[in-house]
Amino acid sequence: MPAPGPESVERVFDGTRISVEVEHWPGGARREIVRHPGATAAVVRLGDRVVLVRQLREAVRRVLLEVPAGTRDVPGESPEETIRREIREETGYLATRLEQLGSILTTPGFTDERIELYVAWVEDPPGPPEEEGIEVAVVPFAEAVAMAEDGRIEDAKSVAALLLLARRTEADAAP
Repeated sequence: MPAPGPESVERVFDGTRISVEVEHWPGGARREIVRHPGATAAVVRLGDRVVLVRQLREAVRRVLLEVPAGTRDVPGESPEETIRREIREETGYLATRLEQLGSILTTPGFTDERIELYVAWVEDPPGPPEEEGIEVAVVPFAEAVAMAEDGRIEDAKSVAALLLLARRTEADAAP
């Protein structure tokens, strides 16, 4: 059964990364919807450690610890190409292998943003990161999972990716 749709849609904002539409639904409901091209994120494995990034997130006015990620803003670029590029730009590492973990809808109450989640394997030594204002942090995988569980990592895509990989790792180790 197809999902119902709005009676009318009005585009009220076009930005470089997002657009905003106002939808009018049956019964008088009005919804502001953020349209997003999608993104990718990856738990970057370096042996038994993971490569994380610290960066200022202006919307929350804080520096957050996250997995490398990026918007799918290059026309024609596949999700795999996007995450490989983002890993290189943010950390200086080159991904030697990728495996998809799944995908998440970030906040479906007001946006259609979907983030494709991966695990990526990299090798030392990294080149220099290309993006300004990012600090690379290499931590044991178990510590990163603990940080996702106890709130030191708050970013939803990072929490989801780390916990999905931890769950997969536990399942692979089960007798």
